[in-house]
Amino acid sequence: MKVIAACLVLVFAAVVQSAPSTRSSFKVKETIIPPRGWTRQGRAPGNSPIELRIALPQANFPLLEQHLYEVSDPFHERYGQHLTQDEVYDLIAPHDESIDMVDEWLGTYGLFEEHFNRSPGRDWVKVKVPISVAEEMLDTEYYVWTHTDGDSIVRTTTYSLPAHLHDHIELIQPTTLFSTLKGMRTTFRFDKDSQINVAANAPPINVPTASGGHVDASCNGTITITCLLELYNAVGYNASATSGNHIGITGYLEQFANEQDLQSFFADQRPQAVGSSFKTIFINGGENNQSLAEAGAEANLDTQFAFGLTFPTPATFFSTGGSPPFIPDILTPTDSNEPYTEWLDFILNDPNPPQTISTSYADDEQTVPVSFAQRVCAGFAQLGARGVSLTFSSGDGGVGDGDPDPASQECFSNDGTNRTMFIPLFPPSCPFVTAVGGTIFIPEVAVSFSGGGFSNVFTRPSFQQVAVTEFLKTLAPGTYAGLFNPNGRAIPDVAAQADLFKIFLGGEAGLIGGTSAAAPTFAGFISLLNDARLRAHLPPLGFLNPLLYAIGQLHPSGFNDITVGNNPGCGTEGFNATKGWDPVTGNGTPNFGVLKELVTGALAGAAR
Repeated sequence: MKVIAACLVLVFAAVVQSAPSTRSSFKVKETIIPPRGWTRQGRAPGNSPIELRIALPQANFPLLEQHLYEVSDPFHERYGQHLTQDEVYDLIAPHDESIDMVDEWLGTYGLFEEHFNRSPGRDWVKVKVPISVAEEMLDTEYYVWTHTDGDSIVRTTTYSLPAHLHDHIELIQPTTLFSTLKGMRTTFRFDKDSQINVAANAPPINVPTASGGHVDASCNGTITITCLLELYNAVGYNASATSGNHIGITGYLEQFANEQDLQSFFADQRPQAVGSSFKTIFINGGENNQSLAEAGAEANLDTQFAFGLTFPTPATFFSTGGSPPFIPDILTPTDSNEPYTEWLDFILNDPNPPQTISTSYADDEQTVPVSFAQRVCAGFAQLGARGVSLTFSSGDGGVGDGDPDPASQECFSNDGTNRTMFIPLFPPSCPFVTAVGGTIFIPEVAVSFSGGGFSNVFTRPSFQQVAVTEFLKTLAPGTYAGLFNPNGRAIPDVAAQADLFKIFLGGEAGLIGGTSAAAPTFAGFISLLNDARLRAHLPPLGFLNPLLYAIGQLHPSGFNDITVGNNPGCGTEGFNATKGWDPVTGNGTPNFGVLKELVTGALAGAAR
């Protein structure tokens, strides 16, 4: 690999030397303060390859966003009339002038069409060069940075572009992106001994909204597929294998979904599914090691419950390779330490993506440059416009670090002031995805770790205005002043059970929790709703949030309102669950029976 890297440097050296030396024409494009926990080490090896992702402005994104809201508003005449892939590409295509000017700039470094890849919509260009060349192109210096948790990455805190290109290039990464995509952080507890004992002869729990008006008492100690179907009023609904419906789960960071564990889970909780499985799609060198010793708690949790709830709906597990840390002395040209963007590239280029996709990976919003967060969020908007519903776990740290003790809180800003602030997560803070918080027990209360709060990047979307304004009125004047942005996109949108889930891992049964349980659970019920719509010759639900908030305001029986509990963190008790929407459990947990009647009847839309 070192020989290959050395050759790359020799190839590009002459080109760089002949490139016009116009440093004076460069203007800073982006500068950041490195996030907490990162320490700069030495210069990055100049001969190490780096793949630059160059984002060109999406010329008609405001029009795409308009289409998105129209086809997602249950009261609009276009509801459900999702765009085709080609229609989306036409809307995000950059202006020809931008394409030409970027091509001309790359050409000055000897980079032509045969050297780079374009996205199908022509809004991204990817080109691999030695770091020394990238430094010349961006008038910057790359360093190796190490994190207190042991990760290492190569980044810069500032980069520049020729002034005439600023209107034609939205951003370039990897440069200032210090985010390290992680699974939900604190509440994975694979613990065979943590089961809450419930007397074998305990009577059923009365829950008026549940199937049959009650839930088995055992569900207060162990959550199973049966518990969720009972609690969320879905007993007796049988999905179709041939309706055209499809559900997907994303996997990253070498989280492998084990098929033997899945069969054990099915035998225990979904006997009719024994012998069925899922399709695995490998992206960017992803793998799915089937050794029981390599089974991933996150991957098993997500696939077992999402696919168990929706059987026999065709299911896909997306295994995306590439993960931090970057190891500078192992120069692997195909490696990527931004796996999330690799998945997004793939799914946007898929002509038939699953109608429902769940993700349980995120990072602190403040570690993601605003330009990058906005661009990734725009990618989610494209999927929503095409009829894809995206659910994300809202986080496992309450309003930040999950700690109510002021003496030990770790919620500090990354803007150099080190002020205390609540810490929302991204991508859940993107308004074009559905953020899922957590509950526990029956009757349900908010689970203490349920991530919630307000984005510091994205403003509050119109579909949230009524519900969130009503919540803010319930706060005493000055409550948490300065700790959160009351005008930001509010999180979460909805909730579901999030603890004491019985899964199989490495051949053994045990319990696990986290909003990473809530997201695939809610996604499972959305997939069942999509199945019902497709069987009624209706389009899939697509971008969910306008519909969810309309139901929350006009048909509140579609959700089980959670009014007990809070989500402590950052040295505070966090927010309280209240009547209506709140930043702990959103609009509440699903009542599938009511939602099914709404989305196939009163709110079915005009597109049949």
